[in-house]
Amino acid sequence: MDLDVIFLGTAGSAPTAQRSPSATLVRRGGDRLLFDCAEGTQRQLLRSSIGLVDLEEIFITHFHADHYLGLPGMLKTFALRGREVPLSVYGPRGLQSLLGALRRVFGTLTYPLEVVELRPGEELERDEYAIVPFAVHHSGAGLGYALVEGERPGRFDVDTANRLGVPDGRERGLLQCGEAVTLTDGTVVQPEEVLGESRSGRKVVLTGDTAPVAGVVEAAAAADLLVHEATFCADEVDRARETLHSTAAQAALVAQEAGVRLLALTHLSSRYPGSAVAAEAQAVFPATVVPRDFDVIEVPFPERGEPVLVRKGAREGRAGVVSER
Repeated sequence: MDLDVIFLGTAGSAPTAQRSPSATLVRRGGDRLLFDCAEGTQRQLLRSSIGLVDLEEIFITHFHADHYLGLPGMLKTFALRGREVPLSVYGPRGLQSLLGALRRVFGTLTYPLEVVELRPGEELERDEYAIVPFAVHHSGAGLGYALVEGERPGRFDVDTANRLGVPDGRERGLLQCGEAVTLTDGTVVQPEEVLGESRSGRKVVLTGDTAPVAGVVEAAAAADLLVHEATFCADEVDRARETLHSTAAQAALVAQEAGVRLLALTHLSSRYPGSAVAAEAQAVFPATVVPRDFDVIEVPFPERGEPVLVRKGAREGRAGVVSER
């Protein structure tokens, strides 16, 4: 099952010539999950290799304009195309009020729109994974989100299956899915006889805007990928504290304490080049990258390698893997 993260907007509060404001698309198999929908998000999708697909779920982290201002335009565009597929928008408390006020902007829709306010820890169960909202430390109501896969069956032991007389085909498939099978001679083979220890699934965590806080460390524990804001560098640590944002070094310390495999820094202020943000973070946590718009991070299962950053992966295909460690 493929899992990757597409960075559609990596700027801070305002767009720049190179970076759009916050929007991140997570793809898992056929699922497309959009986290934040800043100004210009639908155009970023149209400029990408993905296109403006009929998203079914959008997650808003908080209600600062640089995280939701593109939502009414996207909702209206879907209606202009005659969309009929339902759409669900999730966010913290206050989302109902926000969408109610925005209705005068996007008007009547051609499809059902579900607006769901979430509380920290209120899991959304999906097929083989869950979306888990968690509290962050920023002005106003805000949530981060963790995509957490369930455990996977252990590796299938072919030699043991052969020894037990399990034929190729359906029976082995059932055992791999955790079901016992009965052989032609009446022998019952249990899954644990031919499967190794269960293997953990993957975990991707997106914080939205937040000051460094213990709750984010807990939510990101052992994540394969942590996408964390880095609005400031160390020279503006006082400003970061006042505005409840993070410096690059603070985000790196969160990643270090959480034991993540890869840290991706976003929400960059125009005052800092990406190289400066990366250098500050990598001094604390070497496994750090600073994506640009249209970059992709591929998240394989742990036994298949480390998460990798693909520059312009959503614009020109696999343009090349870049390691910034």
